Amino acid sequence: MKKETILITGGTGLVGSNLIPKLVDKGYDVRILSRSKKKSDKKNISYYTWNIKEQTIENGALVGVDYIIHLAGAGIADKKWTYERKKLIISSRVASLNLLYKEVEKITAKPKKIISASGIGYYGAVTKDKIFEESDASGTDFVADVCVKWEDGAKQFESLNISYFVPRIGVVLSDKGGALDRIKIPTKLNVGAPLGSGKQYMPWIHIDDLASVLMYAIENEQITGVYNAVGDEHVTNKVFSKKLAKVMGKAFFMPHVPAFMLKLVFGEMANIILEGSRVSNSQLKNEGFSFKYNTLEKALNNLFNKN
Repeated sequence: MKKETILITGGTGLVGSNLIPKLVDKGYDVRILSRSKKKSDKKNISYYTWNIKEQTIENGALVGVDYIIHLAGAGIADKKWTYERKKLIISSRVASLNLLYKEVEKITAKPKKIISASGIGYYGAVTKDKIFEESDASGTDFVADVCVKWEDGAKQFESLNISYFVPRIGVVLSDKGGALDRIKIPTKLNVGAPLGSGKQYMPWIHIDDLASVLMYAIENEQITGVYNAVGDEHVTNKVFSKKLAKVMGKAFFMPHVPAFMLKLVFGEMANIILEGSRVSNSQLKNEGFSFKYNTLEKALNNLFNKN
């Protein structure tokens, strides 16, 4: 049986760096698109260069590739949303997908599937009683617009007879960085508190479960289209903060952090912290996928106590 090859963008990021060792362990050859030339010390991993601004990819990068996993994109919550930052957030996702499409169009033997990340921000920064499903309409704010454009970039590959899988990813929980690193700081200092009302939901997913979702999409041909990639348990920000304090062995008695303070610090970006609704993962589970970390406490215990 032919050893399959996977091309990954964003391979050095939080999700990519967790996923790649798992792919190699399963026997896949991995190619990583990087902005600078690198040498790998592992035979199953190789690096190729690309330049999104100049719309170029190193020759041969896509030849013989069976799957593309697109994880690249400027961090949505990394910096304040200036006009230039918003442009970068969109172009780093859409222009990169357009470049991949242009290069795939040129080759004869095309990949079987593209797996391209998206986010639960697709549904908008809103707090409602509704549980959002994949068929629901997109929101109307900036992040929702980013997700719509991002997903459209992946869907264009259908015109090349390449199937797509788009996971709408919740807050990724990892002990190697990402959102949890910032979320845990007040709790670590014994000043953990709900943000704003604390009633907003925080759809989340353990990073190992997310890697398993991506591999599941590779190993199951029928898994195509858009799927919510979030854990089983629906929790509000207040519940999340309490459980985090419990697992970390820290106090939780502070009053809520007022919404106006977060808006002063983060500007428009505060909306994604202060609002959030429940998101259903039923469609993914109906395809046979099961989550290892099906409760928040189990996920946090693994990350902080390695249980």
